[in-house]
Amino acid sequence: MQLTDAQIAQFRDDGFLILPSLFSPEEVAVLKAELPRLFAERRPENFREKQSDAVRTAMALHLRSAVYARLVRHPRLVEPAKQILGDALYVQQVKVNAKAAFSGDVWQWHYDFATHRGEDGVPEPLALNLHVLLDEVNEFNGPIVFIRGSHRRGAAPATLDTETTSYPLWVVDDETVAGLVADGGLVAAKGPPGTVLIFGDTLVHGSSINMTPWPRTIFSLILNPVANALTRHKRPDHQHHRDLSPVEPLDDDCLLAEAAE
Repeated sequence: MQLTDAQIAQFRDDGFLILPSLFSPEEVAVLKAELPRLFAERRPENFREKQSDAVRTAMALHLRSAVYARLVRHPRLVEPAKQILGDALYVQQVKVNAKAAFSGDVWQWHYDFATHRGEDGVPEPLALNLHVLLDEVNEFNGPIVFIRGSHRRGAAPATLDTETTSYPLWVVDDETVAGLVADGGLVAAKGPPGTVLIFGDTLVHGSSINMTPWPRTIFSLILNPVANALTRHKRPDHQHHRDLSPVEPLDDDCLLAEAAE
């Protein structure tokens, strides 16, 4: 898959792209079928909500599931990333972020490079986040909300919040967020299952609680240029992988072809 020139220009300007229904319902079904087993595992890679036993984030899925090992090499994710960043990209992080019905907690206003720099010593804000919506995401069940164009200001001041949720996060203060929103406005990343979101390392974003009866589950792959790799090993491998082997795309039908065997 190749992005158009117009899509690349929009990404450069807005800081994100929303590509509806890029994966089929059949492909999404294959991905979702793996999650109950993975979420049930009691291991450090599964972070659970502060107030419940529901999984908030499940990491390193490509090392725990053959299905997700194929997804991180899917051409509909890898090829657009190469268009934007160039060749020689490594798998920096793989996870599913889940907001369980009625209880999924907030993700505070943040941008990913604050963590990548502060925790991992990544030199430049080049890493790319590639998301696949695994549920219908609407305005009610905790969509990711982007501040359009916030990446153009560069790395905003951020502080480490270890209190709000079960997952420590480098967050942006209210005054900075208010100024960014005044400049660019807010966009809720909504869409049917299979929709892909692409956004950069300094785009400020967050999501509210899920108080609806509908779960909101999103796969996330972060690819980073090998030349921009981590310089500190403060976090464990499942939070920032040490394997810097360049990722190469599989065939476009890799999810369904393997599932049929």
